[in-house]
Amino acid sequence: MSAASQTIRAGRLQLCGLDVALGNGKGANAPFTAVHQFSLDIPAGQFVCILGPSGCGKSTLLGAIAGHLPAAAGEILLDGAPVRGPAPERGLVFQQHSLFPWKRVLDNVAFGLKMQGVSASAREREAQALLDLVGLGSFAQRYPAQLSGGMQQRVEIARVLINRPRVLLMDEPFGALDAQTRAHMQALLLDVWTQMRTTVVFVTHDIDEALFLADRVLVMSPRPGRILDDIAVAFDRPRHGDLLTENAFISLKRHCRALLQQEFRGAPASIGSPHGKLTCNA
Repeated sequence: MSAASQTIRAGRLQLCGLDVALGNGKGANAPFTAVHQFSLDIPAGQFVCILGPSGCGKSTLLGAIAGHLPAAAGEILLDGAPVRGPAPERGLVFQQHSLFPWKRVLDNVAFGLKMQGVSASAREREAQALLDLVGLGSFAQRYPAQLSGGMQQRVEIARVLINRPRVLLMDEPFGALDAQTRAHMQALLLDVWTQMRTTVVFVTHDIDEALFLADRVLVMSPRPGRILDDIAVAFDRPRHGDLLTENAFISLKRHCRALLQQEFRGAPASIGSPHGKLTCNA
């Protein structure tokens, strides 16, 4: 059975009183807290967007979940097991792709399985199935430089998914794309997620994007990043572009804007996260 036809075993992600600090020197390089007392519980298979202004710690938070940054306090659990470092079970997609320019698209996607010792025929079969899933089956023999930005990001997503991650971490993956390509990529991502059903944590500073994609939106404060609100997004799926003009969507968008503007002006928002008291043995 191909990778594209199987449902991934999604993971439950828990963050328990998490602090993440950056900097390791003195003066301008002195440590500071980028994320503070971040607690939440993401059920397996849920699509969560983290929304906040630039510099609020969104990318730092993803780096900690991916295992690239240590926790200064608190803990990160995946299916009850502590996160101690990077692992394929937590796949990370950046805004700028990290494809190997000297490898064909097929070989880029298959690379993770090659590192696991999977045979050439098996890994190429899995890679082709995922390229078909993201609409690039006919581009398998091309090189990254021969693709558009949106196509390169589709290859990047396929390359991460071939490792069958229990959690897919996405750091503003469509931020560098034009508006039309971005909308297309959002729809494509939802189609892929509907079929594979991994847990997704998607970072963005775009309110429309967050509300269009997510089951749940976490609004973050400026640094040190903490949760201002945890918003359930109950719009029916599948979702289409017309959703962005519906009254319920606009109402939620205004709520998010008000939270972010209130914090930016220096007046702490009165709404807190309902997950603020989560403990690691929850």
